[in-house]
Amino acid sequence: MADTRGRGGDRGRDDGERDVRGRHEPAKHKRERDEQAVRIASERELWLLDPEVRDSPVQVRELLDPEFVEFGASGRRWDRDTVLSVLGPDPGPGPGPDGAGAPIIASEMSGVVLAPGVVHLTFITETDGRRARRSSIWRLRDDGWRLYFHQGTPIDDA
Repeated sequence: MADTRGRGGDRGRDDGERDVRGRHEPAKHKRERDEQAVRIASERELWLLDPEVRDSPVQVRELLDPEFVEFGASGRRWDRDTVLSVLGPDPGPGPGPDGAGAPIIASEMSGVVLAPGVVHLTFITETDGRRARRSSIWRLRDDGWRLYFHQGTPIDDA
């Protein structure tokens, strides 16, 4: 039998794809890269839910993309500067981003790579008895993974 790899045949095909530079990437390497990207984005998402991190505008700034936007479960729109202005151990009176100041419990987190360097996470949070479905988009920049977009939608448990 003739070897048809590289000449349009399916024999020996590994269902890989082209990387961002147009080079062929074997499917195994793509899966490993995707799993690592989802793991890193998930870890960073959980860091953002950690009260110690949320109390530190410096740490939060390192995790949020400069173009970050959030549509909170409250219905309010937030950008990076607005979020940073209300974070810290004593942010003062007034509203904050979803869950600011209260412990946040995350569950059912899952993720998928939308494109090289872009991860979509979905999960559920519970804060002070309120539950919300969450959706986050993380993107890889020269300075690391940053949260680009987040949306929270209240869950009506009635």
